[in-house]
Amino acid sequence: MITERPVQRRTPGVAERPAGAEARRSWLALFRAYLALTKPQIVELLLVTTVPTMMLAAKGWPDPVTFAAVLVGGGLAGGAASALNCYIDRDIDQVMRRTKRRPLPANVITPKAVLIFGLTLAVISVALMAVLTNWLATALTAFSIFYYDVVYTLWLKRRTPANTFWGGVCGAAPVVIGWAAVTGTIPAMAWALFGIVFFWQMPHFYALAVKYKDDYARAGIPMLPVVRSMQRVNFEILVYTVLTVVVSLVAWPLGHGLGPIYGVTAIVMGGVFLAEAIRLVRQTRAGVTVKPMRLFHLSITYLTVVFMAVAVDALI
Repeated sequence: MITERPVQRRTPGVAERPAGAEARRSWLALFRAYLALTKPQIVELLLVTTVPTMMLAAKGWPDPVTFAAVLVGGGLAGGAASALNCYIDRDIDQVMRRTKRRPLPANVITPKAVLIFGLTLAVISVALMAVLTNWLATALTAFSIFYYDVVYTLWLKRRTPANTFWGGVCGAAPVVIGWAAVTGTIPAMAWALFGIVFFWQMPHFYALAVKYKDDYARAGIPMLPVVRSMQRVNFEILVYTVLTVVVSLVAWPLGHGLGPIYGVTAIVMGGVFLAEAIRLVRQTRAGVTVKPMRLFHLSITYLTVVFMAVAVDALI
């Protein structure tokens, strides 16, 4: 429903805003709202892992067309999945403090417009992958969008505390999509890199869920910190951090160009990551104030630096 904007009295000494400037501001706000639906921070993190993977698969810089196709197609696929996630989760987003300012809860965009936007991005992303890469990368792209929005968001997220674990599949999918786009195959090395991102997601998102435990409880989402004790959460954080570091080290001897730069980086950053996870566990046992966001932010640094090392070794 369209309502007329209330007429406001002009403040003395303040010039009236031209109609054109008001229109430009409205269009800019709308653009920002649609951009927010794509969750650019998540897309950026996906590209941080995908680009080095493609470089390792190509043992240098990939073919420019394939490289551009995966960057654009993958970015659009991530944006599509995120926008559709916002559409599906609009009921819980409005009751969570962390998400209530998103475009849908804030009534900036209508649900129908968001649905059309998300589906359009999904079709464009899959079409780009189909035309410019190969069937395997295309199928994986379509599967990742479907898995994230239907399997994870609609089903797992609201029904089981294992939602983060199973949702990790779509979070790590861009790694194998990138490798498949370059080579048309998914060898052991690609699966090892997939494993790093997959296991990494548990300590990363559990830390966030601890911070926003009350938010998830209010929305009725059975995140692990909501339905299990902090001791259980800490146990899983520690286990999956160890698995992340172990898989990163297993990838080293698999070859494909990974050398000492990657190896040393994986060891050092793995040690730092594990130390922070242990610190969180000790805080809980000591009964002091827990600061889970330290682990959350460090986990992003860990993943970025490790995959930057992959890219460096792929080039030398």
